[in-house]
Amino acid sequence: MSAISDLDIFARVARTGNMSAAGRDMGLSPAVVSKRISMLEDRLGARLFQRTTRQLTLTETGQGYFKRVIDILSLVEEADDFVCRRNTQPRGQLKITAPTSFCRMHVAPHLPQFLARFPEISLDLNLTDHIVDIIRDGFDLAIRIGELQDSSLVARKLSPDNRLIVASPAYLEKAGSPVSIEDLQAHNCLSSGAQDHWRVEGPEGQRTVRVAGNIHSNSSEMIHAALLSGLGLGLRGTWEVGPDIRSGALKVVMPQYRGSSHTAIYAVYPSRDFMPAKVSVFLDMLADGFGTDPYWNKGLDIGKPAPRAKGGGTSRKAPSTVS
Repeated sequence: MSAISDLDIFARVARTGNMSAAGRDMGLSPAVVSKRISMLEDRLGARLFQRTTRQLTLTETGQGYFKRVIDILSLVEEADDFVCRRNTQPRGQLKITAPTSFCRMHVAPHLPQFLARFPEISLDLNLTDHIVDIIRDGFDLAIRIGELQDSSLVARKLSPDNRLIVASPAYLEKAGSPVSIEDLQAHNCLSSGAQDHWRVEGPEGQRTVRVAGNIHSNSSEMIHAALLSGLGLGLRGTWEVGPDIRSGALKVVMPQYRGSSHTAIYAVYPSRDFMPAKVSVFLDMLADGFGTDPYWNKGLDIGKPAPRAKGGGTSRKAPSTVS
């Protein structure tokens, strides 16, 4: 059997892709780390890493071994937590990945109260609009917005993600207001991430429309700024544009349509038999702060899609900013 310390060394090297970095974390020299990895491979009779002068990557066998090792290390940590009563006193570093805008707007304001209540917890927040591998990168949990794909991870729904089609008054004055889904093809539709199709629900049920525009970004904050600048239409969550709708900086377009009801705001975390207390209390804080009727929807009409007005129609004119 492999010593737990060898498994810990292996997991740290797998996560960092660097023996020197793993050694620094554990107070070991790169030579010692390399020797322990080699001894582990000899005992297993398998190569766990592909080594080059510039890169260290897991082999296919190493990837499968890594997934099982982190479960073992997690159980060991939970056993230690039980002995130390850490399940009743949450503490330790909590590593989280979350979308940049959402975290700034709706997580950061809750942190002073959370950290005051749990002073032994420290937070490592990685903010990105990209989906990261939370197991590979060693995250305790991720906040994700959208429709979740099938996964071995555990997901907890924190809040609905109500999406509306919005644009600035300046854009609508220039380009006209669409009144049907088909009209969107004549408008400059701004999207972030992989949002080249908009899934909406309205009087005709679910619809999927392919949209195009002259701005696409991996940053939702960039698209938000472009909408406020009058550059196009966007299908955006009320958590992001609610204040702009209330202030009049953005207008709801075609209110008879909403984004897909299958989208939501989730917390995603590794599948474990035991959940560290630091993760549990953070999830409770988010769920209690958001809920099924989140505060960012206050003052907005987020009911069922309204029937489409009779008469139909089209935009007054096509937008001049379509590429």
